[in-house]
Amino acid sequence: MSTSFHLTSYDYYSSRNDMEIISNIVDALKKILEEDKKQAQPLFLKTSDNLILNIARMVVQEKKKTFLIGITGESASGKTVFVDNTIKACVKSKEEGIYTVIRCDDYYKDTSKELKEAGSYEELFKTGFSFDTPDVIDLELMKEHLIQLKQGKTITSPKYDFVTCESHKDGDIKKPAKVVLTEGLYVLNEGVRDIMDVKVYVYTPLEVIKERWYTRAESRGKTGAAADLQFQDVNKTAQKYIRPTYQIADAVINGMVSQEYIQEITDNIFNALKNIDY
Repeated sequence: MSTSFHLTSYDYYSSRNDMEIISNIVDALKKILEEDKKQAQPLFLKTSDNLILNIARMVVQEKKKTFLIGITGESASGKTVFVDNTIKACVKSKEEGIYTVIRCDDYYKDTSKELKEAGSYEELFKTGFSFDTPDVIDLELMKEHLIQLKQGKTITSPKYDFVTCESHKDGDIKKPAKVVLTEGLYVLNEGVRDIMDVKVYVYTPLEVIKERWYTRAESRGKTGAAADLQFQDVNKTAQKYIRPTYQIADAVINGMVSQEYIQEITDNIFNALKNIDY
């Protein structure tokens, strides 16, 4: 028994109309990237061949689907700055439910007991303890929360104290949204990256990372030998766990661009998507 598929005039029109809209979105995004390339410090250092087309298809053909963007990079590379300035573009819209942010840093496991027993960060690091390997973060819980958000469920993320190393289960309530941005050291690692719709890597030269890292470490109570010991570990573990994800990223972002320029580009992208006639 054979079956055949008959395309109605409505289906044909709808499909053809979608393709025209997708083509318009692709053209608009390509123009933005072409202008970006002309800058002394462009935001986009690399994009995969199909990135723009895949984004356009998801925007047009999967309107009800949650769009999950994973953003990684070395410690102090500029991940949080990129996300925070992308959010500023999102919030200019009056619509609710546009974005939710899940930060990998919130999912650090509680190590306050280990810190108290060691007596100081310096002594803790001398034992070989590392804050910069995937096993000190509850990636399983983070992935579970991301999947729940994609399913339209509300979650409560934990909250981590970088001074005391305490993890508080009752952190922030995160609601499902059209776009879920998740950023952190290990969001593109194996076991997590498979659920991402777009994978982004933030690249910043090591000398800049080092300067930023020491400034932030001081604000978290780590100075002197303790800071030196941890930064040595940060550099070593980045080579093993983080830098390889550069190769599988859909887009590589420049961590050296100004906050103002990040906002300008993200504004342009959002405006391009909103101005397309659906």
